[in-house]
Amino acid sequence: MRQLRPTRLEPQPLYTAEERRRRDASPWTLVQGVLAPLQLLVFLVSLCLVVRYLGTGEGLLAATVSIVAKTLVLYTIMITGSIWEKDVFGCYLFARPFFWEDVVSMLVLGLHTAYLAALLTGWLDARQQMFLALAAYASYVVNASQFLLKLRAARLQGAHARAGMAGGGALLGISE
Repeated sequence: MRQLRPTRLEPQPLYTAEERRRRDASPWTLVQGVLAPLQLLVFLVSLCLVVRYLGTGEGLLAATVSIVAKTLVLYTIMITGSIWEKDVFGCYLFARPFFWEDVVSMLVLGLHTAYLAALLTGWLDARQQMFLALAAYASYVVNASQFLLKLRAARLQGAHARAGMAGGGALLGISE
């Protein structure tokens, strides 16, 4: 009787050759490359201002303005990111390679939008609004980490493709 050997699961490529071509040709790739570090910078400044306010009670206006700025940058990167996803994968959100990143992005957007709603309606006091902003920021850190891991995977996949199949698997930690 023939024994069945377990098959090795190959990692799913992040991009097909055509998707990689469309990614490289899309002007939105550069836009995302500029907006992502900008958003990180705005986030870091805002985080410092929010923590300062929570620790000292000073700087409420600066913290509030920074959170609104962070939210506006987030909306901008989400809209342009959706256009990028349409260019590359043919759908505005939830494309196969970025499904979970998009799911978490919805949580990030929801929390940032809840902050704006609380700010505009007075639903929460200032301190509670800052804690809501921190929750939004924590979700942003998770989401940014997801995207950084995808960027690393894309670079490794590109290096693997350039190296060819013979011996290139070591770049991804795959034994041939």
